[in-house]
Amino acid sequence: MSNNNKPLKITTIVGARPQFIKAASISRAITDHNNHADTIKIEEQILHTGQHYDHNMSQIFFDELEIPAPHINLEVSSGSHGTQTGRMLEKIEFEFLKNQPDIVLVYGDTNSTLAGALAATKLHIPIAHVEAGLRSYNKEMPEEINRILTDNISNILFCPTDTAVKNLSKENITKGVYQIGDVMYDCCMFYKEKSKLIEFNFLKTLSVTKKNFQLATIHRAENTDDPEKLTNIFKALVKISSPEYPTILPLHPRTRKLLQLANIIVSDAIHLVDPVSYLQMVALEVNARLILTDSGGVQKEAFIHKVPCITLRNETEWVETVDSGWNRLVGSDTKMILNGAKSALSALPKSWPSFYGDGNAAIIICDLLSKYPLTIDK
Repeated sequence: MSNNNKPLKITTIVGARPQFIKAASISRAITDHNNHADTIKIEEQILHTGQHYDHNMSQIFFDELEIPAPHINLEVSSGSHGTQTGRMLEKIEFEFLKNQPDIVLVYGDTNSTLAGALAATKLHIPIAHVEAGLRSYNKEMPEEINRILTDNISNILFCPTDTAVKNLSKENITKGVYQIGDVMYDCCMFYKEKSKLIEFNFLKTLSVTKKNFQLATIHRAENTDDPEKLTNIFKALVKISSPEYPTILPLHPRTRKLLQLANIIVSDAIHLVDPVSYLQMVALEVNARLILTDSGGVQKEAFIHKVPCITLRNETEWVETVDSGWNRLVGSDTKMILNGAKSALSALPKSWPSFYGDGNAAIIICDLLSKYPLTIDK
């Protein structure tokens, strides 16, 4: 392990857009950490698996969020879960053997997360997991399997909420567990002001104004790969949308293709747009009157920005958003989506509990990592 004269070598594994955003906060905190003379320096190496690989899904995030360029890009790209994870595992292991990191830092619940964690544990490299302890309790979701496996082999588990800590305790995972707040909350607060610089012109290009549109995102396989579910969701979107209150739908290329295969007709009041940058997404979230999504990250950001949310799933990892009344679980049933939207728009909750910390999660993470292995010897 590192000592006072040797920097702590951390390899950060990223591969999907939410991970780029979280990595931006921690990379920025690492720079601040290293500016303090009395701390062990952290030397970060960013490894991009290439899970999201086109410009709008990847490079634009590094450019816009000023994330250090990846030291390594594996360029794995798409494939089945097994194929993609297997390719990543082989290539990540090679890089670990070559670079010998002290700690591997993984985020969330993607195939990149699992591959990075598996490669590290096989080589006896300590793993730190950001967003540990999240559970939907739906094992049909690939993300749920990735979360459970990653948490069970991680050495340091950074939990965003008290609920996440309790989830781990139920699985007898208590050592090295820290409730440090949510890195995404850090990001939302930092980039909210930056998004205001582009807000007016961006909304103008979409022919919408503040609070006169819905924002929708649909990408989970449980919705996109089931023609009936996808049809039901779009039936609801068509009824919710109007010339006065259009719906903006940034569309993943894969979802756009599946819409065509399912012969789903989209009304003119639903504006299908290409994937947007993070600052553009923040501008849409802040100014939407309602958000409809199957994304865990977007439903949480809706809560942070105090925008009512309809979640197009039957369960969520972010149970606090539902318990507080800001989020409604409606699945893919057309009637439930419409009823949920009507209810959400009728009146905002009277309170807004702060579940996700004070915006300093990344700073706390850097401090704890610099003290490893003392952090787990409590």
